[in-house]
Amino acid sequence: MDLTTTYMGMELKHPIVASAAPLSGSVANIKRLEDAGAAAVVMFSLFEEQLKHESAALEYLMTAGTESFAESLNYFPEVDDYTVGPDNYLELLRQASAAVDIPIIGSLNGITNTGWIEYAQLMQEAGAKGIELNIYYIPADLTTSGREVEERYVGIVKAVKAAVTVPVAVKLNPFFSAIGSMAKALDDAGADALVLFNRFYQPDFDLDKLEVAPNLQLSTPDEIRLPLLWIAILHGRLRASLGATRGVQSATEVVKYLMAGADVVMTTSALLKNGIDYIGTLHNGLRTWMELHRYTSVQQMKGSMSQRKVADPTAFERANYIKTLESYKGDYL
Repeated sequence: MDLTTTYMGMELKHPIVASAAPLSGSVANIKRLEDAGAAAVVMFSLFEEQLKHESAALEYLMTAGTESFAESLNYFPEVDDYTVGPDNYLELLRQASAAVDIPIIGSLNGITNTGWIEYAQLMQEAGAKGIELNIYYIPADLTTSGREVEERYVGIVKAVKAAVTVPVAVKLNPFFSAIGSMAKALDDAGADALVLFNRFYQPDFDLDKLEVAPNLQLSTPDEIRLPLLWIAILHGRLRASLGATRGVQSATEVVKYLMAGADVVMTTSALLKNGIDYIGTLHNGLRTWMELHRYTSVQQMKGSMSQRKVADPTAFERANYIKTLESYKGDYL
């Protein structure tokens, strides 16, 4: 049985990938992810705010007190003589890339070009086999148009692609007015993969403290529906690879995503709930399902239930909305 798949131009031994999460925060854990069977690991994200913070801190250290003591100008070497930024992330990436045989993909999270180009290059130099751009942008300014938001995404992709030679993925959110058009624009801009969909973590209210508070909820299998829909629609229509994320709790979700047309299936919540070794459970579950249904390769099943392959393509459009509503029979009917 052939479980291999190709993602961002990289051949992987199977399609199950550990997505960006705190689990990749140490070389030991990344080795455990490899030993458990992960085909690749996306590192936890390096945030644009971290780049700005460390740059500002360095600027302060290099200028504070120089008006009083001329010799203080010699306390630090020239900026170009050493790396500015979260060195620990790059060192972890460097050590992990040397310690494991599976691809390690760096992750950048931000909203502008600030630092992205430089740190994408540094990640590549540290051994990253690819870069995932996690563009977390909430257009809270009511004067910002949808076109401006889209152009920001496309501009970031073009800038990073021009700066590195490793493949670049974009982790998309589902809130564009025309997701298909946005996916094509990113594909045309050179994105090597699209990961559907990012989970934007909205704040909650603490009614006792009357504060806005973070409230992280791990994903559930019900969240598979939206990315499943769009992966099925996009399969075969783009040059870029398709990565699936959200709602992966069992091999059932892995199989569904592959049948829709995903090249890889990523998970974090399942590993946080069940432990790193649960990757082996997902892998074995996929293999068992394929054997039971007589599939000989992942390539054979990939996209077999995409919009282009199913007997009724309207099942992914408005017609299915009507059928779904008409099919529901509550207790009161």
